[in-house]
Amino acid sequence: MPHTLDLFADSTTVIGNAADNYLPCDGEVYYYGKILTASTAAQYLQCLLQQIAWQHDRAVIYGREHITARQVAWYGDQAFSYRYSGTEKVALAWITPLLELKQLVEQQCQSQFNACLLNLYANGSQGMAWHRDAETQLQAGAAIASLSLGAERKFSFKHRLSQQKVDLYLENGSLLLMAGATQQHWLHRLPPSQKISQPRLSLTFRCMRLD
Repeated sequence: MPHTLDLFADSTTVIGNAADNYLPCDGEVYYYGKILTASTAAQYLQCLLQQIAWQHDRAVIYGREHITARQVAWYGDQAFSYRYSGTEKVALAWITPLLELKQLVEQQCQSQFNACLLNLYANGSQGMAWHRDAETQLQAGAAIASLSLGAERKFSFKHRLSQQKVDLYLENGSLLLMAGATQQHWLHRLPPSQKISQPRLSLTFRCMRLD
């Protein structure tokens, strides 16, 4: 597996440029487009499919535990505890491919991250319902960067008060940044699609509180 610095050296990494805020108000969403070439994204996808400690996600809804078809994994600088949907995860130590991608994302976003939640969707039938990333363990107002590998998928935002919606299509090897007050005012989701048969992997780099 190549290292990120090698990718810069041989110009196989495509550097994106996010200039426009995709949200009309109350938040900031920047789409950098493809920051990895198709071949490099495919290498990382296959590597992470094999090396990540995948587990089916669990959620407690109305007191009952549900196991999702989607698989997840949680990594970080230290054994961060992350509680959401009524369950708790403890971060695993970084593996080399994740650190390479973390460095690349940080250089693109000019932000620092100390953890990563990975979501694996086997095909278009698997998605994510409306939600926001506002757990108390996250640093308030910190940016969240999402790197997409695999199938191109629609990604939607909905304002919590006005219900206004904004849709984006996240390409293979692309980077999305959610910043400012986005998590306070907007929900987001990955809608299912029966037309998609290929897997998609999202790496959401986050800033956890250290206290």
